Amino acid sequence: MADAATTERVHELREQLHRHNYRYHVLDSPLVTDAEYDALFRELQTLEEANPDLADAGSPTQRVGAAPAPQFDEVAHPVPMLSLGNAFGEEELEAWRRRAAGMLERDDFAMVCEPKIDGLAIALTYEAGRLTRAATRGDGVRGEDVTLNVRTIKSVPLVLQAGASHPSRMEVRGEVYFPRDAFRRMNEEREDAGESLFANPRNAAAGSLRQLDPRITASRRLAIWVYQLGWAEGAETPPTHWETMQWLRELGFRVNPEIARFESTEGIATYYDRWVRERDDKNYQTDGVVVKIDRLDYQRHLGFVGREPRWAIAWKFPAERAVTRLLSIGINVGRTGALNPYAILEPVQVSGVTVKQATLHNEDDIRRKDIRVGDYVVVERAGEVIPQVVGPVAERRTGEETAFEMPTHCPACNSRVTRDEGAAAYRCVNTACPAQRYERIRHFVSQAAMDIDGLGEKLVAQLLGIHLACDLETRQVYPHLSEDLAIIRDLTDLYGLTQEHLEALERMGEKSARNLVDAIDASKQRPLPSVISGLGILHVGGETAELLARRFGSVERLMDASQEELEAVPGIGPIVAAGIASHFANEGNRSIVQRLGKAGVALAAPEGGDAAQADGPMPFEGMRFVVTGRLEGFTRSQAESFIKERGGQVSGSVSKKTSYVVVGEEPGSKREDAERLGVAILSEDELTSLAESGVVSGETADA
Repeated sequence: MADAATTERVHELREQLHRHNYRYHVLDSPLVTDAEYDALFRELQTLEEANPDLADAGSPTQRVGAAPAPQFDEVAHPVPMLSLGNAFGEEELEAWRRRAAGMLERDDFAMVCEPKIDGLAIALTYEAGRLTRAATRGDGVRGEDVTLNVRTIKSVPLVLQAGASHPSRMEVRGEVYFPRDAFRRMNEEREDAGESLFANPRNAAAGSLRQLDPRITASRRLAIWVYQLGWAEGAETPPTHWETMQWLRELGFRVNPEIARFESTEGIATYYDRWVRERDDKNYQTDGVVVKIDRLDYQRHLGFVGREPRWAIAWKFPAERAVTRLLSIGINVGRTGALNPYAILEPVQVSGVTVKQATLHNEDDIRRKDIRVGDYVVVERAGEVIPQVVGPVAERRTGEETAFEMPTHCPACNSRVTRDEGAAAYRCVNTACPAQRYERIRHFVSQAAMDIDGLGEKLVAQLLGIHLACDLETRQVYPHLSEDLAIIRDLTDLYGLTQEHLEALERMGEKSARNLVDAIDASKQRPLPSVISGLGILHVGGETAELLARRFGSVERLMDASQEELEAVPGIGPIVAAGIASHFANEGNRSIVQRLGKAGVALAAPEGGDAAQADGPMPFEGMRFVVTGRLEGFTRSQAESFIKERGGQVSGSVSKKTSYVVVGEEPGSKREDAERLGVAILSEDELTSLAESGVVSGETADA
């Protein structure tokens, strides 16, 4: 039994952590650094483990930990979760408004607009201020109980804000979504692991929320925007939707800051046009703007028609799909030998971009969708998602279409291909395959790895003695190797290139050659995670490389680690550990590491490892940065590494949590976001000054 002092401390820690979660996830205004938060969290965790009688499902430590469920229970919605009607233009929006005005017998009513998040609708039930149930929309009348999974979403409050007045029971509705940056990272990791990619953030969010194991959901970094109060008991609630959303924010819910109130459709049209322009700049996907009549008594008077409310409508964005003909299916051979099918299309405009190729994911996906060469297919492009083939237009088939067969031999080197049991991808077994060699070096020099500016794909091909041959029947281009033309044979040879070597290449002048030699030389001092990522280890992307660098501190220690030691690293599972161990069991791969070291590439973190570095001064600890525009002294990835090495965090979008936005030339909308949110803007020189002295040049320490 815990003593009184321990019990009091546990309650105090829980209250502090709930408050910090609210400040971080809802207000975008944290009061403590991540390190300080982690220290409080660990203290609470330790006290709870030592005193099981203090266990509480509402504790911040209890977001993850439940055992996998055999299935989801079906639950009824006390108030149905209905769908919105759609408007596809300003005229249709105005027609909707006129219908509402006629039923209300008045024309002077305000409306509230908010972005329509492309995610998964969820209903959150709270009793006495605690989350007791989370259910999916389902068919609108009945959904699935996904409470254990939703508890893992950090922006969903487990306990409402202390001191805030709230109903005894209430239901709040929101949209669970996959942030774009988290979605990109997850797909990169899945690609490195040879797993099938998620088609888009919405599908990924839905699949993540319906995992039977909450730990998988927790690893996916989902988020939520709350958009409505479903119902409430035991307290008076605000009279308008606008006031309700502000009240929900005070209770601890995450309400989109882009919500706006208008008196006419003219202001709504301006709001909509801005979203059409800027929707791809946000860290979440949207597919329209939701317009709601503000007064709740007006909403009740208008009621519903069929399964749609009369008091709200979704003004949808222009379509991002088009129909075109599938001319052929090509095969791309990746750096790990994975054979990835892709669509070769008749060029078509989708969202203002000409699309000639699109992803087909893998053979299983092609067969599941019954996609055939010669089909007319639906092509989709949304935001930063790679164009993809959604499926065939079966009614336009002529009978001349042909089914796709995965090749039994590599199209680049004619070696046999294999498919491991349970794997999504076929792989070429020949590690000397010209396509693999080409892709390995392209990956090594990319921004995600060694970031060697000026070493593009055409130049890599020239250096390897590769020429691109086109198959006239399939329209696919394959790399073919001419050993007698090769200047380099693997990535270590890059560090032996001279200006004379480069000047002999096609379209390479003296200045370009000199700049490239300098860029290659500069890459020798890249951070350890960049080097690990550049080695092209199966399953190891950027985030995994960061984990490995922090744990081992050098490539040599990583190379000698056993599979058991690798699995002991938090965030490294058995599949990833096996991939790393297998990579370094290959003498050729070990030889590459040794030759990189002899060439002068830094294979260890400064001062003996990242852990040692972290003990030194970290001027950016607790700070969040966004980098935008073209910088003079850094590439984008170099600037991000500069920040991370000094303890800072880098985000892809501006919010109130952002400490500084580093601005170069042609910064785009992120500078405007910073000015609108009152976030400080730094030049490149000011960033350097902040790192060196702790103050921005021109400021004083007292300021």
